[in-house]
Amino acid sequence: MYEPTTSPATEAPPPRLRDAWIALAGLSAVFLFEMLDNSVLNIALPTIGRELTTSTAALQWVSGAYSVVFGGLMLLFGAVADRVGRRRVMLVGLTLLAAVSILTVFVTSVEQLIAVRALMGIAAAMTTPGSMALAFRLFDRDDLRVRALTVISTAGLVGLAAGPTIGGFVLAVAPWQVLIIANAPIAAIAFLGIRSGIAADQRTDLHRDPIDLIGAVLGTATVIGVLLTPTLFVAGTNVALAWGAAAATAAGAVGFVLRERTARHPLLDLRLVAQPLVASGLAYKAAAGLAMAGLSYMVTLQLQFAWGWPPALAAVGTLPQVVVLLASGRFVGPFVNRVGLDRAAWMSAAAVIAGLAVFALLGRFGYPWVLTALVLVAAGMRVVGVVAGNNVLRGLPENRTSIGAALVDTASEIATAVGIAATGTILAALVGGSITTITFTSDQLASFQEAILIAGLTITAIAAALVCIGIHRSRRTPAQPTNQEPSYV
Repeated sequence: MYEPTTSPATEAPPPRLRDAWIALAGLSAVFLFEMLDNSVLNIALPTIGRELTTSTAALQWVSGAYSVVFGGLMLLFGAVADRVGRRRVMLVGLTLLAAVSILTVFVTSVEQLIAVRALMGIAAAMTTPGSMALAFRLFDRDDLRVRALTVISTAGLVGLAAGPTIGGFVLAVAPWQVLIIANAPIAAIAFLGIRSGIAADQRTDLHRDPIDLIGAVLGTATVIGVLLTPTLFVAGTNVALAWGAAAATAAGAVGFVLRERTARHPLLDLRLVAQPLVASGLAYKAAAGLAMAGLSYMVTLQLQFAWGWPPALAAVGTLPQVVVLLASGRFVGPFVNRVGLDRAAWMSAAAVIAGLAVFALLGRFGYPWVLTALVLVAAGMRVVGVVAGNNVLRGLPENRTSIGAALVDTASEIATAVGIAATGTILAALVGGSITTITFTSDQLASFQEAILIAGLTITAIAAALVCIGIHRSRRTPAQPTNQEPSYV
């Protein structure tokens, strides 16, 4: 049975959003880094591939290494933060992020770049989940909490959409390393905002239970295995290794579930995930993240490789996402009030999936179809980013908001990694040679378009299934006041 933790009130919660602007600026910078990082780097993948002379499979891990490490370690660092202090862990993570970003200037090979990206994933796992949890805990009124989460998610979503545009313009005048080094000043802004605007955790507000290290190892190994195994099968150089990795991944998943069901102090109490609001929110978030990651990766490759657009022009081609995200902000509140939180969640997630399907089926026939896909995805992400996360947090006990935020980000990052891995794996399997060649032959172009179709429809089907699961679980939500501790019977 869960007992809420309490901490002595050192000061009254801010009565208005603008009274906490320093804290919100720091938390928004954290979320900006999470969403901007992979999106800004995607536009540079062709340039990185050519300069570092890398294969298609290795290129996908420039993005995938970050997502795998981030997704695998987030729950562990969420547990650590609950014990040693959420603010303290975030500040350490931001320091690590700044230092590792600067290391990019010394990168001379794709292996070194992948290592840097993995270290950045560790820093992100220490910082990102706390942005949502601390924003939720900063206020004591639901309307202010929703507005605070909207501010933070807006910063992140604009970063996600603006990333390719920013990256394209930067590549026109500067080397690709600048795109990663730019994380250092973002980390500095976040550090100053959080240190100045958020008080340190009280001892009575921290857990003292032992950390489930066995569960953390099993969970991390499972996530890594899920992403690595498809690549090993496609490479085909060692079939025994591929099947061994698949068996180890399955064993790790079973072991993790058994461990969390029997451990006295589990890393993740699976009863929390089973709560209707939590399960539905996570499903919507995963569906949207999967579709968004797949679309972003494929649009970048389509514009530059298949159509031969230079990075700057490709950046302009993705600009409509930024416009939609900025222009649709005023409509989010009225839309949610009209249709309700639950319907807003599944409708916005469905819009993201529809955008991916449009691109997969029709994107090859011209930019207007790419534009339609980008607009649908941007409009859906603008809503689901706030609503799904808020549903997860309001479906948990108040003293479990940190693990709830970690769950939301874990679902999103794993979905992002799966989207990139699935797309890259299908492309590597169906496109002969390396896609980093400057000019496609007619056969390569045909193979590429077929791979885009198969990858897009595969990800669309998986994301649609997740939305169906979310709808089914949300219908089982009992009527209860917001933030009331749910029953586990």
